[in-house]
Amino acid sequence: MTDRLSSLDVSFLYLETPTTAMHVGGVAIFDPPKATRPAGSAGFDYEALCDLVSERISLVQRYRQKVRWVPGHLANPVWVDDEEFDITYHVRRSALPRPGTLDQLRELVGRVQSRQLDRNRPLWEIYLVEGLEDGRFAIITKTHHAMVDGISAVDISTLILDVGTTPRQVPDDGWVPAREPSGLDLVVGAFADNLRRPTQVVDTVRAGVTDARATAQRALGAATGLVSAVRSSLRPAPASPLNATIGEQRRFGMAATELDDYKRIRKAHGGTVNDVVLATVAGALRVWLLTRGESVTPKTVVRAMVPVSVRSEDQSGALGNRVSALFVDLPVGEPSPVLRLHQVSYAMKGHKESGQAVAADAMVALTGFAPPTIHSAAARLASGFTRRLFNVVVTNVPGPQFPLYAAGAQMLECYPVVPLAKGQGVSIGLTSYNGGVYYGLNADRDTMPDVDVLAQCIEESLGELLETVT
Repeated sequence: MTDRLSSLDVSFLYLETPTTAMHVGGVAIFDPPKATRPAGSAGFDYEALCDLVSERISLVQRYRQKVRWVPGHLANPVWVDDEEFDITYHVRRSALPRPGTLDQLRELVGRVQSRQLDRNRPLWEIYLVEGLEDGRFAIITKTHHAMVDGISAVDISTLILDVGTTPRQVPDDGWVPAREPSGLDLVVGAFADNLRRPTQVVDTVRAGVTDARATAQRALGAATGLVSAVRSSLRPAPASPLNATIGEQRRFGMAATELDDYKRIRKAHGGTVNDVVLATVAGALRVWLLTRGESVTPKTVVRAMVPVSVRSEDQSGALGNRVSALFVDLPVGEPSPVLRLHQVSYAMKGHKESGQAVAADAMVALTGFAPPTIHSAAARLASGFTRRLFNVVVTNVPGPQFPLYAAGAQMLECYPVVPLAKGQGVSIGLTSYNGGVYYGLNADRDTMPDVDVLAQCIEESLGELLETVT
């Protein structure tokens, strides 16, 4: 039976432009394994990564499939096996010039994430970056949104990680690619599917809408549970240098902090860890605006779209997250870090209690998805809403508080790369992992030449909050 893309998934192919790539990614830094491979080989090298991905790829068949379009666009495209699948195309190798600094890594991440994925192949790439200081290495991933939809989806980076130094064994599935359908096969299949599902014809036409704003407006009008989003659309987000016409190239910023610091601040001042995160971001944006010479008054705010997980406890063992979108005005005009935190906590509590969040069930009805991470959810939500609603996306994904390994190499740090929506100069993603909280700032190269300044401001803003804890 033909595996046809959903209307949502194909919409991310239609909506992708040279300036708004629709892939989500990440960068992780690893310590090489203590035990080495056979004599004469490195503890972790390109061959090791190729072998690891080859062994694990059978867990998600989609990573060996590509998109085939139906002639005449008679139906949504289909997933087909890539008969010429080449693991060495998707698993790539790079090296930093000595001394292999984090600045060099960030520059490479920005360049890698700027390039769109080749639609004639399976829509993912993974890069081994060698030559980091102290013998470390990094892994950069890119996966198209069309591939990561669904509650059973698993990101490519997840496949290679284990909870122990000994890699888990995955049996060989003996995969042999199915014959790729001809153009006639695709047309016949499209007619058959359209006969079985007459509404699919309408869905196919709607999926071809190339204006993201029109798509969002149509969806908002159709979903009765999105009253708060409609209300927000009547209150445009304030003007901000965070919003601009963006280009194709990217910069990437990173900030590493400690989870215990957020917990200490929360314990001293109340609220939640996520409130402390947003207050930290608010303080960072305040200083960043001042460094740019922007006017900052007591009433200055920056509106953030904050996807939050609403997965119930009985779903905690399942893949995928049901999400709700909060629109939060960050009080960047408030000079006191404690008052900023209290204002954020009050706003977040008020949103949740008064229904100002976009209801999760309504969001699922709007988009028809349950992505594997909130980072992916954030990018999907951002691409659907008009740029008038918010200035910046801030995603916070709790990760495991124990070390993970790739073929015995311990992952030390992990930074998400959340793609930019139209008109968004920077997206802020953060992941907590093994006692750390790691910020990844994906930014337009021309709009945000000072993204490293913003990253530094994040660390300084957290330090300012810590100084208030006795």
